[in-house]
Amino acid sequence: MHRERVAAALSHAMPDRCPWQATFTPEFAERLRAELHLEAGASPHNPYGGGNPYDLEIALGQDLLITSVGWANSYYGQDAEYVDEWGVGWRSVACKTPYGIARYTEPHGHPLAGADDADAVTGYQPPDPGRPELYAEAEKLVAEHGAEYWIVGSVVTTIFETAWALRGLEQLLADFVQDPDLADAVLDIPYRYHLAAAETLVRAGVDMIWLGDDVGHQQGMLMSPRHWRRFLKPRMARIIERLKTVNPDVKVAYHSDGCVSAIVPELIDIGLDVLNPIEPGAMDLVRLKRAYGKHLCFWGSVDTQYTLPFGRPDAVRREVLDRIVTLGAGGGLILAPTHHVQLDTPLENFCAMAEAVTGHVPVL
Repeated sequence: MHRERVAAALSHAMPDRCPWQATFTPEFAERLRAELHLEAGASPHNPYGGGNPYDLEIALGQDLLITSVGWANSYYGQDAEYVDEWGVGWRSVACKTPYGIARYTEPHGHPLAGADDADAVTGYQPPDPGRPELYAEAEKLVAEHGAEYWIVGSVVTTIFETAWALRGLEQLLADFVQDPDLADAVLDIPYRYHLAAAETLVRAGVDMIWLGDDVGHQQGMLMSPRHWRRFLKPRMARIIERLKTVNPDVKVAYHSDGCVSAIVPELIDIGLDVLNPIEPGAMDLVRLKRAYGKHLCFWGSVDTQYTLPFGRPDAVRREVLDRIVTLGAGGGLILAPTHHVQLDTPLENFCAMAEAVTGHVPVL
């Protein structure tokens, strides 16, 4: 039923209930596991999600299962400082919450920061996306759960985010203006890697590929739409075209935090099926549904900046029901928090969200 529920929503038909999905930081995942009396310390299958073992997702009644390949799997390293296989340096920062200590990871070392022209980038050797072991988890997931659940292959941080991790954010944005050839050379590294990974995941049988880069902030975009069209749109268009050549039925989702209203029509034009995460503090949800609901589905929309961590359970329930009525009218919605659920979230708020969408209280 999970699989059919998602397929109906993505076909703009009304499912028996709105499908839902959630990812968690490692600390919140362990808290949930304890409440659900699941075995502690299970190895996370998806570092991008921060600790979403499938048994946890299944126990919560989620309708989509996610497997991840790519640079985003470098998040949530165990050490205080570490260097990933791309050569990007990371640091882990502690944060105190009412429920214990959480940790955030952030890149701080950029292996291509010193490159002074496009030729200087040619010596960089990225990881090999053709390694069979990268896809063993996806193949197992499709074989064991593909008949019942909607399987998502994630290659988020597809182009821009990985590129700025390699080059440095300010420097890459400066390159857009000062040295477009150098910017192209850097952007092509993650583009080629994640294209190869996404194609392999489609051939492995996933139902949807999750692309994306954070190109928005609360009021607009991190770059001008003109620069997005020059550097990112053509690459995203080629990826989507290639994936739908491999499997015309595969769905494609695109993630960007913040406000990306300026480019939504163009994302639809290049073949996008699903937009994520639809932050209510940055996007006009009613306008999005009215303007694009016939052509686009939505994934997300439950506020993780205010309502989920700081609201009351009744406010969470009201928000979930509002999203189902508005964004989910006539189908087209996968309900989800707009970011990983973090340790500062009260468990009763999480349960209110789950109950409002599924009709069942998962814990407590």
